[in-house]
Amino acid sequence: MKSLEGRPTEEYWQELYRVSVNQIIWGANNFQLPQFKGFVVWEKGIPEKFTMSMSEIASLSEGLGTISKIYKCRASGQGDRIHPTQKPVALYKWLLTNYAKEGDLILDTHVGSASSLIACYDMGFDAVGFELDEDYYRESKQRLERFMKQITLFDILELEK
Repeated sequence: MKSLEGRPTEEYWQELYRVSVNQIIWGANNFQLPQFKGFVVWEKGIPEKFTMSMSEIASLSEGLGTISKIYKCRASGQGDRIHPTQKPVALYKWLLTNYAKEGDLILDTHVGSASSLIACYDMGFDAVGFELDEDYYRESKQRLERFMKQITLFDILELEK
């Protein structure tokens, strides 16, 4: 479903809109999407002297509201980077808190580093994810599995009961 340039095709977008109720689409400024009224801007906290983008834009489907919001979270300090556009787990937790509701099934068609899946797991959301690149798939799967094996304070308290 990718075009020769690596961008999703019209067929991809049609299928995404068919299988999902609402969408948050990163890279909204790079695609010809339906007119969205709300956006999320992730301000990365990167100094202007660096050559990488200081922010990223995600479009919100109409069902998610028309108010644009800015989320500020440093891009660094995420542990090992396994994907060039890796986003912090904290960003996805913020998105889930603000735009998802209990019982939602979260779909990520471009898993990349699995940050979205880690946030879903940690917050109790069911999620389905896809990654076409074999290397990213393998590394993101390992990252998610490592996270899921971590014991938490909640786990310890439950064991003591």
